[in-house]
Amino acid sequence: MAKCLLINPVIRHEDAPRHVPYGLAMLASIAIKAGHQIQIYDANAWRLGDDALEQVLLADDWDVVATGGITTTYGHAKRICELARRRAPRARVVVGGGLLTAMPRDIMRLIPEIDVGVVGEAFQTFPDILDQIDHGDCDVAHIPGVIYRDAAGALVLTPPRQLLHELDSLPAPAYELFPLEEVYFPNSQVLFSEEGMLARRRLDINASYGCSLVCKFCFHLGLSGDLRHVQGEDGVTDVKFDSPGQYGRDIRWHSPRYVVDLVKSLQRRYDLDFIGFLDENLMTMDQYSGRTWMREICELWIAEGLQPTCIRDDVPHDEHCRGVHWSGTSHATLCNPEILRLMRHAGCSHLVYGYESFSKQVMKRLGKGATPETNMRSFFWTLEAGIRPIPNQIIGFPSEDFDSLRDCMRAWEKLGIVVKPFFATPYPGSAWYEVYRDRILEQYKGDLDRFLRDLGDATKVTAIISENFNAVELYGLRELMIQGDYERIAEYEREWRQSRPGKDAIECADAREMKHRRAMSRLAVIG
Repeated sequence: MAKCLLINPVIRHEDAPRHVPYGLAMLASIAIKAGHQIQIYDANAWRLGDDALEQVLLADDWDVVATGGITTTYGHAKRICELARRRAPRARVVVGGGLLTAMPRDIMRLIPEIDVGVVGEAFQTFPDILDQIDHGDCDVAHIPGVIYRDAAGALVLTPPRQLLHELDSLPAPAYELFPLEEVYFPNSQVLFSEEGMLARRRLDINASYGCSLVCKFCFHLGLSGDLRHVQGEDGVTDVKFDSPGQYGRDIRWHSPRYVVDLVKSLQRRYDLDFIGFLDENLMTMDQYSGRTWMREICELWIAEGLQPTCIRDDVPHDEHCRGVHWSGTSHATLCNPEILRLMRHAGCSHLVYGYESFSKQVMKRLGKGATPETNMRSFFWTLEAGIRPIPNQIIGFPSEDFDSLRDCMRAWEKLGIVVKPFFATPYPGSAWYEVYRDRILEQYKGDLDRFLRDLGDATKVTAIISENFNAVELYGLRELMIQGDYERIAEYEREWRQSRPGKDAIECADAREMKHRRAMSRLAVIG
């Protein structure tokens, strides 16, 4: 049996650790079921620094040290690999998740300590790697969905791993290996609804994988059928994702029975009062299932006794409420009043909406399929159902201009809200990273490592992809938007127009995208 140490890297230093890493918890459960010995060090939960990490690496004679996460964990994941090579030299270092999947050749080059990278979904690939190592053979050339170094040190990308469609065959995540009582339950509160703010024992689950949308700012993890192996003009095979004009989708979801049984077992074991659905877009699954999936989840939730008593008895929510409230994601064009009312009746407290913008020209170029009108409609539908709509917005899009900023401000007035927008960020794995890669690297003097270390949760400006505004302008304009200061925005616009050449941001953005589309069409798709 392979002896494996799984390490959860630090993410979001500025916030408390709030979410058990679902992917690592699932991989741990799968590996244990396959007979391997698994230990977890949750560096994000404990945040004890390098000394503690080194002690963990020295604590046993590990066969495998594995880590992974999204791209924003890059800096700490790199440090984990460096220490693993130094303190556990016999162990094979394995890295996966969106961090590696988004740019496998780049990450293998930037982190030379990695022995094997998992490209795409790891449910089948990771246990295959452990099995191979358990048999004393480190040759992974026959395993699909990996990248490794051959005897000469050259990077080899194996054929893509097919996605798992029998999702209900997956075991329950190994939550018990994480510090629930010490760290995660004390940080259960989510400040988006009254029920979320009063949550004392929350866990998160994934009920589905993928999303039907083709948003150009969204970074992909190889879970939606959007990962392709392509051969460049230099003959080198690499991974590419959705790009303008080239999209692929493979949408998958657990059965409602699996979802509710999982929640019910967790509620019995941990006395949960809140569940967060981590799904990219719950409404996608409802649409693809013929509008049956979410209804069946809600009906089973109630039938199995998970409905919160405050809703059942029609009384205000307080600390005496029993049952499990929940939250998730929605989409402006895919929800409807009927399903929202049923979701509320089953215990849904809030839904996150990626509204992004209220500018028609910006939304037309996002690939989201929504309009300012559908955004507003879904907001009021959700409120009327008794669910809190949580509107996410972004500024700094390629075609962002003064009019698009004012469109958002006017929409806030109609909705009776104020939103502090995120900044448009070209995460690796997104269409905009591919379109703007050269410009991104120019801003970091060609240093990809520096760019990856700078990436965060889009609350600060990193690489600029706006054709109109620089970082200082975006910070200042966002503050004026929040203050509702139309007058100063107009004043600055007059100064800006006097000092800038007469380029059209919309035309520039569209031209960049068309140039990228032509370049992509010359690549040979081989998997």
